[in-house]
Amino acid sequence: MSMTCHCCSGRCRKSGTYRNRNRVVQRYACDRCGKSFSEEQPLQGMRVDFDKACQVVHLLCESMGIRAIERLTGLSRPTVLSILEVAGEKANAFLEDRLRCVQAPLVEADEIHSFVQCKQQMVEDGDTERGEQYTFLSMAKDSKLIINWLVGKRTRENAVEFLMGLKRRMVGNFQLTTDNWHIYSGEFGSVWEVFGHWIDYAVETKYFASPTPVLPRRLIGIRRRPRIGNPDMDLATTCHAERTNLTLRTFTRRLTRCTLGYSKKLDNLKHAVALFMWYYDFCRIHSAHGKTPAVAAGVAKKVWTIRELLY
Repeated sequence: MSMTCHCCSGRCRKSGTYRNRNRVVQRYACDRCGKSFSEEQPLQGMRVDFDKACQVVHLLCESMGIRAIERLTGLSRPTVLSILEVAGEKANAFLEDRLRCVQAPLVEADEIHSFVQCKQQMVEDGDTERGEQYTFLSMAKDSKLIINWLVGKRTRENAVEFLMGLKRRMVGNFQLTTDNWHIYSGEFGSVWEVFGHWIDYAVETKYFASPTPVLPRRLIGIRRRPRIGNPDMDLATTCHAERTNLTLRTFTRRLTRCTLGYSKKLDNLKHAVALFMWYYDFCRIHSAHGKTPAVAAGVAKKVWTIRELLY
């Protein structure tokens, strides 16, 4: 089999082999520029054992931190981060391809707070890569499927992009419920800008008592209002999305509060979130119905494995 160099398009010759996942992988060297590379591999040419890579991804999906994985597996930290990058890109591409034409009568949307590298007060104005970052997500109430998400600053532009992603993946009419963030629900809010009269839309506002030094805030009232169309106010809530936020924060180490597991790079946060979304939708059995959310929503017919994603 003839090969062409990725850099200079020169002719390549065989330069040796190595074994990966019980198969022999051919190495090539370019006669023109001298660079060498492997034939196409599931992990984009990474020379790490495939079973070990699957173990790393599984540990990442079960809330283990990078340094803990490094100690447990014996792999270097750059290798673990490289596996995260490859798996995150594959998960994102997989979800973009599979989460289409979703039918869900009730959809809830919410945002979850995190930060990258440092707290917001340490960030210069206009820096979008550091400081506070929010994970926007929408979920189907009945199947628990996370339909789409977006990681970025809590701005109107990102809200519109997030809602446009939701619109592309849905089919048919549905009822949407969000919190009363003015970017969503204002007179010229992003929900109206994206959907117009196409959906039924309601907002839920929660009121809390003043916090105490020890106890968390206590919920003292809930108010729900229709905004667009004729939503069923008995079903207008964001509680299920907020419960999903808890799952995301529990099983994604970068989102756990008051620890050193926070992301140092925005790209790694995006890869970790994409990997969680894929694992949550297609691999993990949900206790609400005994199926994966993807199977319950009708977008998958089986429980997927990490090995199938990476290969």
